[in-house]
Amino acid sequence: MGLRAPLTCTHHLSLNTSIRVSENSISELEYRRRINMFTNSRRRELTDEEIREIFFNSDDEGDYNTESSGSDSDSEERLPPNLVSLERNPELGEGDDDVEENPEEGPSVVPCSRPEGPVPVEEVRSSDWRTAVDFTPPGPGIEFDSSISGVQNPPETPTAVNCFKMFLSVETVGEIVEETNRYASEQQGKTAIGVIGKLSKWVPTCLNEVYTFLAIALLMGLVRKSTLREYWSTDPVLLTPFFASVFSQDRFLNLLRCLHFVNPAHADTRDPLNKIRNVFNALTSAFKRSFIPYKDLCVDESLMLWKGRLGFRQYIPSKRHRFGIKFFVLCDVVTGYVQDMVIYTGATTSIESVEGLGVSGSVVMTLLAPHLGKGHVLYVDNWYSSPTLFQHLLHQGTGACGTVRLNRRGMPTFPKKMKRGEVTFRENGTQLAVKWQDKRDVNFLTTVHPSSMAQSGRLDHFTGEPKVKPACVLDYNKKMGAVDRADMITSFVDCARKSTKWYKKLFFHLLDTAVLNAYTVHRKLSEERMPYKDFRLKLVKELIQEHPLPRRSTGGRPCINTPLRLTGRHFPSFVPPTEAQGQSTRRHCRVCLYTTRRKRERKLTRYTCSSCDTALCPAPCFEEFHTLKNY
Repeated sequence: MGLRAPLTCTHHLSLNTSIRVSENSISELEYRRRINMFTNSRRRELTDEEIREIFFNSDDEGDYNTESSGSDSDSEERLPPNLVSLERNPELGEGDDDVEENPEEGPSVVPCSRPEGPVPVEEVRSSDWRTAVDFTPPGPGIEFDSSISGVQNPPETPTAVNCFKMFLSVETVGEIVEETNRYASEQQGKTAIGVIGKLSKWVPTCLNEVYTFLAIALLMGLVRKSTLREYWSTDPVLLTPFFASVFSQDRFLNLLRCLHFVNPAHADTRDPLNKIRNVFNALTSAFKRSFIPYKDLCVDESLMLWKGRLGFRQYIPSKRHRFGIKFFVLCDVVTGYVQDMVIYTGATTSIESVEGLGVSGSVVMTLLAPHLGKGHVLYVDNWYSSPTLFQHLLHQGTGACGTVRLNRRGMPTFPKKMKRGEVTFRENGTQLAVKWQDKRDVNFLTTVHPSSMAQSGRLDHFTGEPKVKPACVLDYNKKMGAVDRADMITSFVDCARKSTKWYKKLFFHLLDTAVLNAYTVHRKLSEERMPYKDFRLKLVKELIQEHPLPRRSTGGRPCINTPLRLTGRHFPSFVPPTEAQGQSTRRHCRVCLYTTRRKRERKLTRYTCSSCDTALCPAPCFEEFHTLKNY
């Protein structure tokens, strides 16, 4: 069986210098034997003349003979670099010679092995870079199809409450109802016999009540007060009667106390997030299912304030809160939609580790897994960026751009000192590295931007000329802030409050994120432009209307601030006698007991207003009660 395919040595020989082996020169067996001879020789790089001498002019192998030169088996060791491609792909070469084929066995060539499974990580070397002149990276090579981007499976009527229920569905809230009732019953069982507390008033909750509870929690983000009890305060300065008209104070606090999400008997105790894992997974799955992002994406960190004791609490000095629970967030740049998120819990973080990319690269690959090979462009900061990661993304049809640290493995060398406004470009055929001297060094890495400068739209105050920046810097500044912008929007009206249970605060943080995504979906479907605060208020009203809740009577004094007290005709009379006290029957004066204008006291009186059925001192309480709204 002959070998007629031309063989080309690609490392040292030029494209015009090739080694051609015809059918009459050597057999396949002889070819393999000579390759093995090179493998077991003195491990030095052969010159072009030595290669030609062996393949064409010499039948005597004495000059290269070793102890194992007669072996016909393939060597596992590495060949000299200028013979690697010759050994792996003997069928490649130049010329128009035909390859003899066996109709049953195919071409008569030595088979080559190819990697199977996931795309391997290709490490980028610093020596591959060179100065870039009018260089444009080839990019991901896939044209992004924006026609399928946007909201998926939208509701028939895009109201605020329907958009919200795309994420916090009836099924998810139903699970919360079930676990809350179970946990409340469990806590009641732990109460000692004879002890009467707030939990003794507990009655099982329902779906309508939990949705209304969430609506009140969202409203508390709009109506800010220092403590929860102030929402039910009767102080005229702090009075907000709407909260008391929906929930009593004790009922709301009981719901907040018993709010629970998972049964510990069925939870994975090895998971640090087992207290809220099912709700977190349900919400993130709904985020990914309900929206297909546009071309540009960004990954960044977000931090939820938490200063209590927690094993995976993080410290990020650049963030506003500094201490808290860290999220890795994937956002759509065009709409600000939160596409996915991962909570950092240390070594147990739910990411797929990719060998060769480290933790930061594995986070990116986990978040981007459903979006690879579609032509997206990713924007990241210097904690994630590296030449190896960008090359790996490029092999999977995804572009990338971001700031980068110069000490990353595979980065090129740049001049250490540059004048302000100077820029240096380096390229390696697929990536562009940029160092631009502004007020400080600015280092960028990109696979989608050319090595050119562009006008920023501003003028230099000293020269009057337009300011120019590298094209990748301008694009990055426009598209990188989606995660920080989402944090900023929710921070003004967030409903998360200080709590002794970290998972409850995390739940309300996720609730704020779901409302933000519902706002984005509502804008896309209804084309209605309203501020986020107005949308949140509209959502509260629709939730309460759709899930009406009858106010439970819990006793206590009735409300007496009626118009009749101030407008009717009122006359004092004696308190009706009782069997126990007879004619000396007395009652506590209403004004003396609850006044806000002077010191309160428990004072008994024989006089009352019969039309108001209220005991009052003849003076000055009777007059104040019937003339002052806030006595």
